[in-house]
Amino acid sequence: MNHSFGLVIESLVAVLLVLTIGYCMLLNKRLKRLRSDEQSLKATISELITATEIAERAIGGLKHTVRDVNDNLGNQIASATDLSRQLAKQLAEGDALMRRLSRIALAARPPTAPEPEAVTSDARSVADAARAFSERRRANGLAA
Repeated sequence: MNHSFGLVIESLVAVLLVLTIGYCMLLNKRLKRLRSDEQSLKATISELITATEIAERAIGGLKHTVRDVNDNLGNQIASATDLSRQLAKQLAEGDALMRRLSRIALAARPPTAPEPEAVTSDARSVADAARAFSERRRANGLAA
């Protein structure tokens, strides 16, 4: 029995050894795949790092451009605001001048002419009134 018992144990060890060798071969294949995936993963990480650096440089350039545009727009808005104030002032002065010219034209009309019901600030009517005033002055010998 000793002899058969030893044979069973050695057979069992041989089977376990074959199973271990098979499992080691399987693990070796998996490790090879993992190493090849590791190389692929390293290449992917390297590409991502390069792309990130390029993106960071581009973002820096965009920030610089935004600052320049913001400064330029600020200056242009300030200039436009000043110009708008000047134009508003000139329009107010022009409106006052038109009213004065209208009053002068009305005062220069002969007393026999019927007075208009309402003074209009229409540019044509003002121009016609100015022309009539000029003609009356020439007719009266007060040529300009």
